[in-house]
Amino acid sequence: MTPDRAAVTETVDRLIDEVGSWPHVTVAEHRFGGTEFRVGPREIGHVHAWGMLDVAYLRALRDALIAEGHTGVHHLLTESGWTTYRIGAAEEFDHARWLLRLSYLYHVAVLQKTPAGAEELGDVDVEAELAALDPSEKVRAAFERRAA
Repeated sequence: MTPDRAAVTETVDRLIDEVGSWPHVTVAEHRFGGTEFRVGPREIGHVHAWGMLDVAYLRALRDALIAEGHTGVHHLLTESGWTTYRIGAAEEFDHARWLLRLSYLYHVAVLQKTPAGAEELGDVDVEAELAALDPSEKVRAAFERRAA
């Protein structure tokens, strides 16, 4: 089935607006095209107008997400923590948002362990938001860097 280009573009635009509204997220042009999302110095992901969404995770978290079929191996950086998810329909917005929110929370949690990050990002309740995403035990364990 061929993706509806207009629906994909609309979904990508909606995703950019949504993620850009999250606390402490900056939105900018990505160096390889598309739009990137950052929390402080960390890129959480980027999306291209044609629907390719690349998201950054800790390698163990990336592996758990791929094993559960949430996303795929990055189209170029196959041995990294990066993943690629292809948005092909408007109905995939919620899952794309979920993937980016998980990355956002992971990177916020890491930054909160630094003095500057604890002060700047202290208003984000990572534990409550992670619980709201309702990840599997395997994904949660990888997020928390513990054995499942």
